[in-house]
Amino acid sequence: MKIVVLGGGISTERQVSLVSATSVCKALRSLGHQAVFVDLFLGLEDYDGPLESIFDIPDGRCGQVAIEKQAPDLAAVIASRKDQSASRLGKNVLEACRLADCVFLGLHGADGEDGKIQAALDLLGVPYTGSGPLGSAMAMDKAVAKRIMESCGVRTPAWRELRYTAEEIPALAESLPVPCAVKVVGGGSSIGVALPETREELLDALQEILHYGDRIVVEEKIHGRELTVPVLDGKALSPIEIVPPEGKDFDYVSKYQSGSEGAREICPAPITEAERKLISDAALQIHGALGLSVYSRTDFILDREGRAWCLEVNTLPGMTPNSLIPKAAAVAGMNYAELCEKIVLLSLKVQR
Repeated sequence: MKIVVLGGGISTERQVSLVSATSVCKALRSLGHQAVFVDLFLGLEDYDGPLESIFDIPDGRCGQVAIEKQAPDLAAVIASRKDQSASRLGKNVLEACRLADCVFLGLHGADGEDGKIQAALDLLGVPYTGSGPLGSAMAMDKAVAKRIMESCGVRTPAWRELRYTAEEIPALAESLPVPCAVKVVGGGSSIGVALPETREELLDALQEILHYGDRIVVEEKIHGRELTVPVLDGKALSPIEIVPPEGKDFDYVSKYQSGSEGAREICPAPITEAERKLISDAALQIHGALGLSVYSRTDFILDREGRAWCLEVNTLPGMTPNSLIPKAAAVAGMNYAELCEKIVLLSLKVQR
């Protein structure tokens, strides 16, 4: 098959997306597919050949990329593009997608996970991987997703949604409960997220998060074990426990760095059969309630009383070879390349 793997983009999760997309592209090429990587934001501005020949490029345009300790410098990425228009789609992105049998969405965050590119591809009649526009948009918006969780009976921490300005920060820092979790509604990869324990930390968190957006969710901080459940083809895969480095939260650095700075990811999670069923059933329930398809990953806190608290749902979770869904798929006997191809095949079946 001719497959365009879309990655990059201009969200705060750009660097993670680049690694996901190029990894997927290489895996699909190893199985004989004519896969080519295309950056959603930069497009094909560095390619001068006939557009229909992009699938014949020997390396599939897959360069060497890695996830750095710091989030990407988006201003530098924007400045580097030849096309300085307001468009968030690079040169010939949609034109390339129209030539493909399927588009693999290796995107994360804004423009990729929020339903926008899904809607564009739907209008073009181009098949793509994962969920459709509506489910993607609802899952990406943490406040909307919380309302869906509550409506279908999935337990989630007490929360409130608010918009704020810089001038309101001092008053909010005095009135909001602490400890708490503060999250920009459309964020991911633990960017735009803070877990303040004191009012001073809350003040700093509100100032920092305002850089990512003025609409946030403030939720009760639940103490317990961090678990995630991948869903693939209507079934829950093995739950995974995430153990942050000693004394640290599961932030951007611990999520993507190895060694002492990185989190430990234990798959299968060392939990009881009853706990496994509890979180697996909840993951499948919210996957269905949001109208998601093919695959997703849902994050939980399992507290000391054995209650599972749903935090959020990811419709385009990380797809690097070391990401969580590939680890769970490996437990089920599926290697990375097979997983990538299965996602394509399932998506084509759903969208026919």
